[in-house]
Amino acid sequence: MIDDVGSDASRRMRAAYAAQIARLAGVEDPRVEDAFARVAREDFLPPPPWTTISLGAALVTRDIADIYNNVLVAIDPERGINNGEPALHAAWIDAVRPQRGEAVIHVGAGTGYYTAILSLLVQPGGRVEAFEYEADLAAQATHNLRGYPNVSVHAASAFGRTLPKADLIYVNAGVLAPDVEWLRALNPGGRLIFPWQPHKGWGPAVLVSRQTEGFSARSLMNVGFISCSGTTEQISIRNLPTEADLATVRTVWIKRDRVPDASAVAVYDEVWFSSEEI
Repeated sequence: MIDDVGSDASRRMRAAYAAQIARLAGVEDPRVEDAFARVAREDFLPPPPWTTISLGAALVTRDIADIYNNVLVAIDPERGINNGEPALHAAWIDAVRPQRGEAVIHVGAGTGYYTAILSLLVQPGGRVEAFEYEADLAAQATHNLRGYPNVSVHAASAFGRTLPKADLIYVNAGVLAPDVEWLRALNPGGRLIFPWQPHKGWGPAVLVSRQTEGFSARSLMNVGFISCSGTTEQISIRNLPTEADLATVRTVWIKRDRVPDASAVAVYDEVWFSSEEI
């Protein structure tokens, strides 16, 4: 829930945690730190005991202070599903600059923690359409986000479907390539962030911006994400890009709009990446 949840000690704990996360992530927008301070992380986790993971080491704990650090918290260990690293998400959210009144699509919402943070950043007037393919996680997210009236949870894949127009698309699962419908859904000036994983299990976080002439793209950092469920893209690239190739990406194109040329870094069924600036 939002704001005055729990004791004064709980609020102080969240404020200290948010300050730590903002510092680690180099956050520039103070609204991001405020949103992390307002959302109770435990509301989006299984009941204690919790399993936290940091630098590969696991800790089983009932102490709420242990989840208010820059740690992963297990949601479903057997499926490799966790609550995500807060500093990484703070850096992403700061990079995509959610603004009041904007429309957001959250792909891979999990149990809804970062959905809640995004929802606060687009209030007043903004909305979040959260997609979660795993039915049990979508049900949990629906329950957890009941106090966020500007969020709608969809128990469905966000791949291969026409999506509502959005100013921001935030993807929380690794993909071989961005779905072409994500690009089509972006409003002018809209931003898309996703983990591009042409190599199994790792790759760069890519920030895409819709410009008048096309879609600019740049890599932010290397990340490892669980693969997105419900995808349709197959491995059909011309040449598997090297790590050096990934760093050269400057644009992404819809193949129907522009045929791949000599600047292509990777070519997929419906989209391709280019080293050429717009």
